[in-house]
Amino acid sequence: MTASHPRHRLDDVIHSPVRLSVVAALAGVEKADFKSLRDAIEVSDSALSKQLTVLEDAGYVEITKDRVGRRPRTWAALTPSGRTALTGHLQALRAIAEQQLPPRVADV
Repeated sequence: MTASHPRHRLDDVIHSPVRLSVVAALAGVEKADFKSLRDAIEVSDSALSKQLTVLEDAGYVEITKDRVGRRPRTWAALTPSGRTALTGHLQALRAIAEQQLPPRVADV
C-alpha cells in the first residue's frame, strides 16, 4: 500500500501551530524582529525562542543578532527551504480539506 493520502506530505517541523504561525508570519516580510514576531503570533518570549530554535535547526529560519544603540536585537528571516516547506505544507492541508470520499456503492 502506498502512502497517497495528503497527510503524508505534511511537514512535521512546521505542523506545530506555533511554528506554522512563525513561518507564515515570516513569509510576508523580508525579516522580523523578535518582539514584533512574538506580539504578532501572541506567544511568550520563551515559547518563541524555543520554536525559532527548532525552525533554525531544520534550516527553515535564519536568526541574526545586532545592536540598536546599546540594546541587542534578534531578527528572524524565512529561508528558501522554509518557504518551500511552508508552500508544500499548505498544499497538503488544502488537499486534505478538499478530499472527498468516493461515492458508496449500494449494497446488493
